[in-house]
Amino acid sequence: MLPARPPRHQDWPEWAPDDVVSALRESDVARPWAHQVEAAEHAWQGRHVVISTGTASGKSLGYQLPVLTTLTTRSRSTALYLSPTKALANDQLRSVTDLGLRGVRAVACDGDTPMPERDWARDHANLIFSNPDMLHHAMLSAHQRWARFFRQLDYVVVDECHSYRGVFGSHVAVLLRRLRRVAAYYGATPTFVLASATTADPATFAQRLTGADCAAVTEDCSGRGARTVVLWEPPLLTAITGENGAPVRRSAGAEASRILADLVIEGARSLAFVTSRRGAELTAAGTRRVLADVDPDLPERVAAYRAGFLPEERRALEAKLLSGELLGVASTNALELGIDIAGLDAVVLAGYPGTLASFWQQAGRAGRSTKDALVVFVARDNPLDTYLVHHPDAMLDRPVEAAVLDPANPYVLGPQLACAAAELPLRAEELANFGGDAAREVLATLVDDKVLRRRTSGWYWTSRQRPHAQVGIRGGGNDQMMIVEAETSRILGTVDIAAACATVHPGAVYLHQGASFVVDDLDLDAGVALVHAENPEWNTSARDVTDIEVLATTSREVFGDVTVCLGRVAVTSQVVGYLRRLPSGEVIDQVPLDLPERTLHTSAVWYTVSDDLLRGREPGGAGLTAARIPGSLHAAEHAAIGLLPLFATCDRWDIGGVSTALHADTGEATVFVHDGHPGGAGFADRGHAALVPWLAATREAIASCECPAGCPSCVQSPKCGNGNEPLDKAGAVAVLDTVLGAVRAGVPA
Repeated sequence: MLPARPPRHQDWPEWAPDDVVSALRESDVARPWAHQVEAAEHAWQGRHVVISTGTASGKSLGYQLPVLTTLTTRSRSTALYLSPTKALANDQLRSVTDLGLRGVRAVACDGDTPMPERDWARDHANLIFSNPDMLHHAMLSAHQRWARFFRQLDYVVVDECHSYRGVFGSHVAVLLRRLRRVAAYYGATPTFVLASATTADPATFAQRLTGADCAAVTEDCSGRGARTVVLWEPPLLTAITGENGAPVRRSAGAEASRILADLVIEGARSLAFVTSRRGAELTAAGTRRVLADVDPDLPERVAAYRAGFLPEERRALEAKLLSGELLGVASTNALELGIDIAGLDAVVLAGYPGTLASFWQQAGRAGRSTKDALVVFVARDNPLDTYLVHHPDAMLDRPVEAAVLDPANPYVLGPQLACAAAELPLRAEELANFGGDAAREVLATLVDDKVLRRRTSGWYWTSRQRPHAQVGIRGGGNDQMMIVEAETSRILGTVDIAAACATVHPGAVYLHQGASFVVDDLDLDAGVALVHAENPEWNTSARDVTDIEVLATTSREVFGDVTVCLGRVAVTSQVVGYLRRLPSGEVIDQVPLDLPERTLHTSAVWYTVSDDLLRGREPGGAGLTAARIPGSLHAAEHAAIGLLPLFATCDRWDIGGVSTALHADTGEATVFVHDGHPGGAGFADRGHAALVPWLAATREAIASCECPAGCPSCVQSPKCGNGNEPLDKAGAVAVLDTVLGAVRAGVPA
């Protein structure tokens, strides 16, 4: 039980005009909380500020007070609001529009906005609600057309800034530096107001994100009702076995469906957060099936919400959720961010969402205002969830981790600097804002590749066509694979090209709005996956094989017979098949595929163990026979991948791994864990920095699992191209004990 917290209020600032205060009071804000006033004061005085408080703590008022005051008192002033999702931007636009303030011309401007409305926004709006994609593709790339807006830009609001992590966050960090640069060209020096979930060291993170020093407001003075948090591990199923005969648990999605149905029957407005698009669809469908046996009217009050829906579908679902027409919604993290959905009674989390910040954001959707609420965490069948459900303090009592981003990543910096030079020629004195020496190295490469031209006055873009359309900022590349129903030519959705082989390969089951489709053909060159309507009883999961080559070692520490390294690697992977699996977890078969290889240059952390230590039976040795070593390393690798998200702000699909009893580049038994993005995203670095607690948690997750010889909750991986063979659960514990013993006992040689 998390106790209730009383609110602490403060008077409205003296500089806030009566019409703004009156409008906010009429929207049920009788008096602001103290942290809202503190943030607003910083912004009003022109100081960049980040407000980092809990979910439902009213962070929006921290920017609304100074922004709306300025817009209503200075006729030509403008402000830009950026959010990571369209749903959040639309919600914030509604809240500002409902205030009815004269002089505030607020509009949404994103990829869904028709061209006439974009033109009106550019020429007349003074408060634009948008996202980083629109800023990159449409506003900065054609900044001359937006000169009126940029010239008077007083505020930039960056909402839910903790979500800007990894490669996406690194792109946004450079994008915000480009925004400051273009604004300065037109004579504007906007104040940045950032809103974040509770996170570690928000001031430092905000500085890395914006390139400017930021004050931090961290004391949450909002009132909060008590929350009951339930941790639930689904039981092992006795009648069903999974891959290689391993036991399986009742799936988290199936448990979430049952729990969500019970909540809807009781009339509780509830959200179930699921980690994938497909999972959200399956959970909603399962809930509707349960409800159909109780009341034929209830299934209509349950829906799925996820990214990938067409704009009109997404907005219709948002309206039903806000009106209360829907009682239960199964959602991906598209509804995690600060959408103000009042009156939710319960939240169900079907699996750990990847970070503690996301966990508390999702849990905070329940019990908004001072209402008591229920939060149910349902563990998925993986090592991380197993660890958390058996060690609740690691989730409930642990400080929120710092977000990871690396604006100096050359795979990010290169295309971003090309865009910056296309906007305005780059000058030498500006490079400090873009990483200094790292920027110089990248610019030298761009000049050698004839992308830019070097002149004494700076670096110039050489082409008539601007590069922005070819630069994707969300980590998966800008190219999208269209998913098309072959019979009707209807576009069902999109997926990143980089993820196409794993998600829309021939034979894959694809879900859209509760309807099931099967992929007939994947044309990577044309960017199209053709599907037909079908409702098979199974789902599919891709399998890949991976090889890894060490390119450079940036850190090497020797602890006797154990060596720990960090460096650059080349990872070659290929989707080689897929499993057909029943909802129960039972595997039907594995179907081979012939798809192209993909090579990724990225960062990795790895450790090596000598053969003598692995075979040694004296204290400190693992005591393994030669035949057990490959399976033991393989199992330790799988579990380590599963536990890294506890120490780095990533999820399991952001990283990968390779293990081998003898690696060509190290000459020893080696376990690699690598970033899944070009150039790396900082995840391997974080694992290297937290090696001992990371591997200790990995060891605990394996040892605490009740299965006899290994299962998806501890050492099996859902994407293992080797069919999860060989795996040695007990051997993995022995390997990790050996590595941890050597590292803890020794000082690096």
